Amino acid sequence: MSYIEILILRRLRGKPAHGYELRKRVEETAGVRLHNNSLYPALRRFEEAGAVTKTTEPQPGGRPPRLVYALTDTGRELLHDMLADLPPDQAADDVEFVTRLGQFSLITAAERAQVLAARILAVRHRLEHLEQMGRQAAAHGERWGAVVTAELIRRNDQELAWLADLEELAAEEES
Repeated sequence: MSYIEILILRRLRGKPAHGYELRKRVEETAGVRLHNNSLYPALRRFEEAGAVTKTTEPQPGGRPPRLVYALTDTGRELLHDMLADLPPDQAADDVEFVTRLGQFSLITAAERAQVLAARILAVRHRLEHLEQMGRQAAAHGERWGAVVTAELIRRNDQELAWLADLEELAAEEES
């Protein structure tokens, strides 16, 4: 599952919604453009899994009824599980991580620590790769490559410092 599925379930957690309303909620709160070809297949999968229910709501003026989706207890569990899990391949993805970070209030302190640990490991791996690239750029006299790599290293070092602050904040919340 990806951050899009998390955002869809998260927006349904508040209250049921029809497709257009749900799409707008996701777009307004997450700042991502959600296309119908992502939204409706996800809702169909969630319905098949028992994570959401779908009911019809009549509309005035002879228009066809609209479909309203609501989160089930199974959907709440699925959302929780998705938020608490950050697989290594997704831990390196900024959007996947930030999506989970923004929902930390919905998971336990131990789960927060696991998500943060996964991200820290991913950033450290990225840093190792960047440092190797920087050495290669310097060895080959690639000035601009070295400049870019140095900036990326700085940014990743800065993120590690931020992640340490987040770990501290999460530990404070626990106590």
